[in-house]
Amino acid sequence: MRALLLLLLAATSCSVYGWAQLTPQRAAALDARIRGRAGGFPGHVSLYAKNLGTGAEYGLHPDERVRTASTIKLPILCALHDQVAQGKVRWDEELSLTETDRVSGSGVLQEFSEGARVRVRDAANLMIVVSDNTATNLVLGRITADAVNAYLEKIGLTATKSLRKVRGDGAKLKAAQGYAKEGLLQEYQRFGLGVSTPREMVRLLEMIEDGQIVSAADSRAISDVLHRQRYKDGIGRRLPEEWVYSKSGALDALRSDVGLVKTPRGTIALALTVDGMPGVDYGPDNTGLKLLSDLAGILVEELAR
Repeated sequence: MRALLLLLLAATSCSVYGWAQLTPQRAAALDARIRGRAGGFPGHVSLYAKNLGTGAEYGLHPDERVRTASTIKLPILCALHDQVAQGKVRWDEELSLTETDRVSGSGVLQEFSEGARVRVRDAANLMIVVSDNTATNLVLGRITADAVNAYLEKIGLTATKSLRKVRGDGAKLKAAQGYAKEGLLQEYQRFGLGVSTPREMVRLLEMIEDGQIVSAADSRAISDVLHRQRYKDGIGRRLPEEWVYSKSGALDALRSDVGLVKTPRGTIALALTVDGMPGVDYGPDNTGLKLLSDLAGILVEELAR
């Protein structure tokens, strides 16, 4: 990884090659590296990555529908910005914490007393920065999962869906609430909180980077909060912190991460999911997290050349 950093940091003094796509030789080499690292892993890998400057890209099952876990909180945030822009919600509006919305798992609002008042802006920030499950439920309670999906349809992301509120973690699951219309359908039951594809998540990241989510100012605000996200054990494990703008997700058998990596040779958008892992390990050295980190490093190194 040290060699990767030296390569990219030195690249600012080198000539830049504007490949629209990888050459066949480089594409084959990248595919071999990705499959070599993922081969033998006890789980299923789906990913897509794109250099937003050159268009160079790579995918492994990029259009496969995957469980999002907490990465769905990024599309929820984008839809919230749209609701505010339409005047349907105010950032300084206060939301009341209810016992129904207070759930276990990541975040801090579960420690607050029932009836506590939280501003929309603060709930949105907590939803991303510390992946707060209770804050997510407050946001969805205000705008609804159906409104999130309507926004995603409007911007052309038809496979990505917010399906319901968060139930909590482990043995402390609450009854499911706040279903979207799709979340009630049998075909979506297996996805839980949300569903997307690696390619669609990268497209959303690309729109954020291009200032196309609501407005340039809204897109910058979304990017800024991704930069402050605390869980960097996937994409950001070995890359410089200042490069990484990401949102991670975790379930017992799943680890996922989506984000922008802003290198000196351009911005790489990535979406990676590993699912079907045996055993349960929520430590920072989970084998899925290590795999995500290694795959992200390979993709950044190859696509940022």
